[in-house]
Amino acid sequence: MDESFIPAPRACELLGISPATLYAYVSRGLVQSRPGPDHRSRVYRRSDIDKLLQRKRAGRGAARGAAQSLDRGLPVMETRISQIRPDGPWYRGQSAVALAREGATLEDTARLLWDCEGDDPFDRPLAGEWPDTVRAVAGDDRLPPLERAMAAIPLLALEVRHSFSASASVRRGIAADLLRQNAALVAGVSPGDAPVHLLLARHWKPRDPRFADLVRAALVLCAEHELNVSAFAARVVASTGAHLHATVCTGLAALSGPRHGGATARAHALVAEALAAPSPADHVAARWQRGDDLPGFGHALYPDGDPRAAALLEMLREARGRSPAMRGLEQVIAAAGEASGQRPNIDLLLAALCHVHGLPAAPALVMFAAGRLAGWLAHALEQQASGRLIRPRARYVGAEPAAAGPEAAGPAAVD
Repeated sequence: MDESFIPAPRACELLGISPATLYAYVSRGLVQSRPGPDHRSRVYRRSDIDKLLQRKRAGRGAARGAAQSLDRGLPVMETRISQIRPDGPWYRGQSAVALAREGATLEDTARLLWDCEGDDPFDRPLAGEWPDTVRAVAGDDRLPPLERAMAAIPLLALEVRHSFSASASVRRGIAADLLRQNAALVAGVSPGDAPVHLLLARHWKPRDPRFADLVRAALVLCAEHELNVSAFAARVVASTGAHLHATVCTGLAALSGPRHGGATARAHALVAEALAAPSPADHVAARWQRGDDLPGFGHALYPDGDPRAAALLEMLREARGRSPAMRGLEQVIAAAGEASGQRPNIDLLLAALCHVHGLPAAPALVMFAAGRLAGWLAHALEQQASGRLIRPRARYVGAEPAAAGPEAAGPAAVD
């Protein structure tokens, strides 16, 4: 057995905890697990166990607890927006998976996430043409989707008279415009009042209602996932009082990193490479055996499988289960499960929607960015309503000053 992973009894012995507590650590993303040699048991990453053991030995004073609060899996701040459970994310007490299955649109989801109650921020028309300040950028299909949006959105802010208004209704109206404008920008189309899933689906696969429904479900499932990297970045900027356009650009910038938004492109490439090989199963197994990861498979917060991906995969099977492309995708999923024990995550399913419908990788990222904007805006609205500035402190671990006296430490931080 790989010595970097240990069985559950040994992990529990080292930490002095029960199996139930170990499983809780896994569900919170603190410990990575994978199937054991017999694929019936599970083993746990030794380095994660050691890290938890070090924390336990060191104790948790107030300063140390604050420093560690930024580790994945530990709560950073309170929110009423979403909660991650084993059965997927819940949006203000409603299951995202259930919303997707029941036909909710991204706009319905945004109204829920933004706590609109009786207010409908989407009830006013949106201009069908871009203002002169952004027309050249918005219509330039040579630009990648995220870069096009990041270039245009700051210019759109100049057209908004009430961008710093404290009115919740005004802010939600600005957010509604941004949701539709961002979708148009990342897709490279003109803005409009049509639901976002129709705007995207008609651009990629016109006259295909089943595809449009898959896009709708994907957007709802991608809308929010608690304090992920891009949501936290957007929330930090929102805490300064910056307008919503700036927070959106922050989220897009974080998403542009290969370790965040780039996951969909890697998953798309894995499917294409596996199906181009003489044996998809051998290709996937060889990757895993030499230590390469399998993009689009496994999720730290869902050790038993990503429920968002499972729901979308079920819908995709219903729509395209008999197609040759779908049969090829099933081969890759089965091969990954056999080799690693890992199940598809939402990145794989976004890539799968593109693969099965003959689309390149870019629309997968577009769907993610168009959907996740609803969550970023929810966090921005909640943070600005609190009126608090997010300013974590760092725990210094570098070289100490030459002088040992208190005067060498310099003035206390006040910003």
